[in-house]
Amino acid sequence: MMEGGVHFGHGTRKWNPRMSPYISAKCKEACDLVFDAASRGKQFLIVGTKNKAADSVAWAAIRARCLIDNYLTCKHIWAGIKYMTELPDIVIIVDQQEEYTALRECITLGIPTICLIDTNCDPDLADISIPANDDAISSIRLILTKLVFAICDGRSNYVRNL
Repeated sequence: MMEGGVHFGHGTRKWNPRMSPYISAKCKEACDLVFDAASRGKQFLIVGTKNKAADSVAWAAIRARCLIDNYLTCKHIWAGIKYMTELPDIVIIVDQQEEYTALRECITLGIPTICLIDTNCDPDLADISIPANDDAISSIRLILTKLVFAICDGRSNYVRNL
């Protein structure tokens, strides 16, 4: 995580005070959740529309066979979710501030969320908040890679148990 620059956040003057207890790793909890959900055949949606996250989000969604909401790498703004026939079971959000509308919709609909959040975000808005540098491509890629591997492992368990 240190190599990926995950630990770099905003300076303490820009911190949200509620972030203090979350600055330790929460990635394992998120990986356990997605592994368990994937083991039960649940559907995921990965949301990340900012430039720095675009390629990583597209790669993660394709690799984990997730739905994708990322207009920067799609031909049309909704191309990634056009085949969505029902609501996702879990939504993974790359930047809480950038994707605030999607987060509010998930809260309203009762869809569990996993958010990659920087130190200036509110960790109480997401079901699982992963404190990380949401501005560094290497940080985003590292966290998404861990989540994708957990989803893929869970899906392989699901297929074996069918």
